[in-house]
Parts: sequence; C-alpha cells; structure tokens
Amino acid sequence: MSSRTSPLGRSVTIRRAVARDARRLTRLVRGSAAYDGKYAAAVADYRVGPDYIEAHRTFVAVDAVDAVDAVENAGRVLGFYSLVLDPPELDLLFVADEAQGRGIGRLLVAHMESEARAAGLHRVKVVSHPPAEGFYDRVGAVRTGTAPANPPAVPWDRPEFEFHIASE
Repeated sequence: MSSRTSPLGRSVTIRRAVARDARRLTRLVRGSAAYDGKYAAAVADYRVGPDYIEAHRTFVAVDAVDAVDAVENAGRVLGFYSLVLDPPELDLLFVADEAQGRGIGRLLVAHMESEARAAGLHRVKVVSHPPAEGFYDRVGAVRTGTAPANPPAVPWDRPEFEFHIASE
C-alpha cells in the first residue's frame, strides 16, 4: 500500500484490490462516461469479479485520510488498474468520472510502472479505448499500432500503446 498526494493536494492511497472491491470496480467500469453512446455496449455486461482480482495485480486508488482509513473503511474508489504479467499488459485502467482531471490516472500509471519494474518487466502493452488515446500519450506511452475491431464485443479499432519500463 502506498499513500501519495494527488497534484491537487488530496490524500490518495493506492492499495491492492481485494475481493470485496469487485462490485465497486464493476460499477466504476459500467458507469464510466467514456463509454457513453456507441461505446456503451462494450461495458454494459462487463464484470470485475473476485476471481479476476485474485488472478491479476489489481490496485485501487482510494480517497482516504490515511492508510488505516483506506483499509478499515475501504475509502471512496477514485480509480483502479490491473496489470497482467504474462504477457505484460495494462488490462484495465479506469478513473471515476468525478475524479478525472485530479491526477489520479497519472498516479495509477506511476504505480503500475513501479509494479512492472519490481516484476522485472521492461515493456507493458495497453490497448486503449479510443477516447483515452490522448491520456496515454500524455503519460508517456508510445503508440505502437492499432488493434483491429473484434465484433460484436468491440466493433471499433483501438490504438495500441506500450510503456517502456526504465530500470532504476
């Protein structure tokens, strides 16, 4: 667990997700404004289950006064990510709509890079949601190509990026 201050001065704790977080993470994904309109079908039935959380390095950013509060009271979920180790991929990264623009996404990416480095990874792929392309560019991911549409689940092409993980 790590506590950081967001660029706007708020106390944010990033901790490992646990099974009891599954419903809140699912609600965050399904309620994301980034998936309104033509993108809604992609997340309408999406589920982040306890099994997924157990299988992958899933971390949540919570708004908390301190680390004890984050564990005992679960904190308000501001965002989360999931790092798959083999093959190395940032599988999920979501920031709650009301928390966007507060630096939470940047904190999650920095945390992911630290986790990837600790796992001995040198590169981490991410297949981006088209509206998130600018975000990945701003946080240092390098565009590597385009993932073709995969109907019916994802009927549009998606930008592919790669994070280059520098060793310390």
